[in-house]
Amino acid sequence: MIAVFAILFFTLYLDFFFPVSAEKKKAEQKSPKYSAQMKKLWQIAQTAMKERKPFRAEKALLTILKFDEKNAAAYNRLGILYAKSQKYDDAVECFEIAQSLDSNPASIHNVGLIYLETGAYEKAALAFTQAIELEGDVPARYIALAKAEEKLGHMKKAIAALENAYELDPKVTTLRQILAVYEEMGDMESITATTARIEAQIVHDNEMKRQRAFSKARKTILQSKTTTKQKKKKVEKKPAARVGSRIIKQHAGRKRI
Repeated sequence: MIAVFAILFFTLYLDFFFPVSAEKKKAEQKSPKYSAQMKKLWQIAQTAMKERKPFRAEKALLTILKFDEKNAAAYNRLGILYAKSQKYDDAVECFEIAQSLDSNPASIHNVGLIYLETGAYEKAALAFTQAIELEGDVPARYIALAKAEEKLGHMKKAIAALENAYELDPKVTTLRQILAVYEEMGDMESITATTARIEAQIVHDNEMKRQRAFSKARKTILQSKTTTKQKKKKVEKKPAARVGSRIIKQHAGRKRI
């Protein structure tokens, strides 16, 4: 009988008190005081991370999660903090929780980086692939995938990933990574072709730099000319104003006939 009453009481608590508590918590989270406290905690965490004070940053982030246990951004930051401290298990747990709360490519990519760092290359490749499926226009995702595939010995997949990164953002550094993979493979024909691509890219980049420098210089000259013209106009207006003032005074001083 006591057990029945206990179950009944617990059911009543869930039905009546728990929803009220949840609503009360939501109301508190919407209050200006709560928002100000959370903003302050975020500022403390960000400042502490910049100043390399991990314990202070961790305390602030954990306090945020105490009040808002579904804050994916806080879990992400905490995961980054643990990763920098080489607490990889804790970092993975934080990133996975963040991913479950808000399935965004950044969280998945971060998990992949931890797996890559700890030598879990298959898991890393899977994580990077998932991140690319959600956000396929970020070169860094493909470069990270290439590293994982290279570690697994999948050289062709690594090359394909790097080519995708290069297509999104043509850089000499990406081409050099492609060259390094071909050198590891011993593919002389591809090494020669990639070396030629690197030289062509360097020429292109130098030409683009020259054009940007020319455009910047031309813009500066035009601005300087515009400023000079404006100054001249101001100088030209002043004498006219003085003459006009003198004429008015002369006319004003004359006697009417």
